[in-house]
Amino acid sequence: MYDAIVIGAGPAGYVSAIKMAHLGLKVAVIEKEYAGGTCANKGCIPTKALLSASHLYHDIKSKAKQFGIEVEGLSLNFEKIKKHMEKSVLSSRKGVEYLFKKNKIDYIKGEAKLENPNKVRINDKILEGRNIVLATGSVPSIFPPFSDVPGIWTSDDFFKMEKLPESVVIVGGGVIGIEMATFLSFLGIPVFIVELMEHILPTEDADVANVVKKSLKILGAKIFESSKVIGLDKSGIGFKVTIESPNERFEIEAEKVLIAIGRKPLINDDIKSLGIKVERGIVTDENLRTNIENIYAIGDVRGKIMLAHAGFHEGVVAAKNIARIDAKVDLSAVPSVIFSYPEVTSVGLREKDADPSKIKVSKFPVSANGRANTMAERNGFAKVISDKESGKVLGVSVVGPMATELIMEGVIAVKEGLSIEKIAETIHPHPTLSEILLGAFEEAEGKAIHL
Repeated sequence: MYDAIVIGAGPAGYVSAIKMAHLGLKVAVIEKEYAGGTCANKGCIPTKALLSASHLYHDIKSKAKQFGIEVEGLSLNFEKIKKHMEKSVLSSRKGVEYLFKKNKIDYIKGEAKLENPNKVRINDKILEGRNIVLATGSVPSIFPPFSDVPGIWTSDDFFKMEKLPESVVIVGGGVIGIEMATFLSFLGIPVFIVELMEHILPTEDADVANVVKKSLKILGAKIFESSKVIGLDKSGIGFKVTIESPNERFEIEAEKVLIAIGRKPLINDDIKSLGIKVERGIVTDENLRTNIENIYAIGDVRGKIMLAHAGFHEGVVAAKNIARIDAKVDLSAVPSVIFSYPEVTSVGLREKDADPSKIKVSKFPVSANGRANTMAERNGFAKVISDKESGKVLGVSVVGPMATELIMEGVIAVKEGLSIEKIAETIHPHPTLSEILLGAFEEAEGKAIHL
């Protein structure tokens, strides 16, 4: 009898299993595909491996001469780029498997089926556990007409391509669509982005999204906002896509169509048949218990914040509760990170969601930062949203070089309820990109020194 059986070895599942092992529990993990889940195999890691290669290629093309570096015969070898991606994926996957072995966790390959709240069928065996942790993850969303036409790509299919496409229509200008558009645009491939909302990256503020929009357009991408696909057919070169925008209806032909409209929780019939409550995702309390007391749900399958680092946190919370250590899920300061060009990251309140009479919005531009200047980077800014009365930091957004590495200062400020004065008085190293954030906090306090 196991103390816990974890179904799914993605970010939430494997972290939960390891934490439970640290707490002295006997744990089994069941995974039908690969250790590391979507993030390691079909999401975070392969995307960033591709983007790292394409970003380097773009930097050499666009900056080498400016830096006094003469380059001749620059070319692409997609086969080697893909090998770099595959090596990164395998390293992450093997790393998780090593951690299972190190922590004496039984790792079982196969598809799990819940027989009852304490029994899981795997292949021809039945495993028994005092607790069950559902970490089955998510799958790409797709619906008609896209699901009715053979050959349409989802994000899962993107990483299987054997050669670069001649052109791509990307349906959805959210995180997945923009990261993949960035990779393709860096390599000079014609990209057409169709976004239903008023602007790409609709969960971010418009001023943030506009910096990315401008950069993508400079790279050659065509962006259609407040637009939707109303027709899709096979054509000579691949697909003919009919798009309806506010003022016109038109057609685009492209070799590939990529659907990037998000992901949905993967909830199989065996979960539903047990009577586990499901709305958009599996419903849990703040301890991550479902309506069946010994069954927990964590990660994407809850349908809340579907990010790997949110899953890490939920995995730890569930593990502690199973070990009889009271812990509650806290998603009040989860940073979003988008590896666009330039990068985007935010935490806490966005300006678009705030009451303008109660907040102060302060910005500092990348162009005024010394380190960014040495990198030949000028696009973007840091933005701080603070409470007018108390000066408490409510939200932070950064769009610019290495933005995803800068946000932790904002995460701590939002989570701990720090004041702008506290951050502005903190000494930041010079010359660094972190001073972009310092400038925004100084501006919130009164006036930025370097602006």
